Amino acid sequence: MFLSGKRALVTGSTSGIGLAIARSLHAGGAEIVLNGFGDESEIAALTQELSASHSAADLTDADAIEGMMKDAGGIDILVNNAGMQHVAPVDEFPPAQWDRIIALNLTAAFHTVRHVVPGMKEKGWGRIINTASAHSLVASPFKSAYNASKHGIAGFTKTIALELAQTGVTANCISPGYVWTPLIEGQIPDTMKARGLSREEVINDVLLAKQPTKKFVQPEEIGALAVFLCREEAGNVTGANWSVDGGWTAE
Repeated sequence: MFLSGKRALVTGSTSGIGLAIARSLHAGGAEIVLNGFGDESEIAALTQELSASHSAADLTDADAIEGMMKDAGGIDILVNNAGMQHVAPVDEFPPAQWDRIIALNLTAAFHTVRHVVPGMKEKGWGRIINTASAHSLVASPFKSAYNASKHGIAGFTKTIALELAQTGVTANCISPGYVWTPLIEGQIPDTMKARGLSREEVINDVLLAKQPTKKFVQPEEIGALAVFLCREEAGNVTGANWSVDGGWTAE
């Protein structure tokens, strides 16, 4: 397995996209460090499944991030995936929610990256992968903090890619559209009730309205791309923003 001997930290990896990435990297031979919240028994099962360690660090807290990074040890593959969303008009957007979204979606990545870069440079090899979003390329109304954070993570990724271009360390974004996760699935009944729509209408006319394929991205597709970016054949792929959005941002 080509990632044997590599240690990967995936933030926000106890469910959804992050878990799919962690599973894909584990299948490639990487040692996994999980991060995130959830049911303790479910997390215990995941750590056993992936032979992983787990950190419950709150990534909106710089001190907690520092503690997590010290406990994790040398990291060869860093995946900044943790994130959150809040929807409201800008003049009604709670300032505390703005601060929390920017802290988790953007500032946390700065802190994890600054901790791993010295070790990666010393080894002459490293992979930094940031989960952005279609909203790193285009905007939607009522998502000011999320749009700002995801545009920010795209710019941050380009910057560190340039800084590390001659070190053997790459940095890339993956920008999904709507991904089929339990979080998305759980929104469907409420939307059906609120809008008086059928399940099919919610999926096609609301959730997938901007995805020309009319198909949800599968978490495993994101995991497979992350694995590719870790391959030696991707050593010259850096500073890129990989859209996996069913054609959303092609329009």
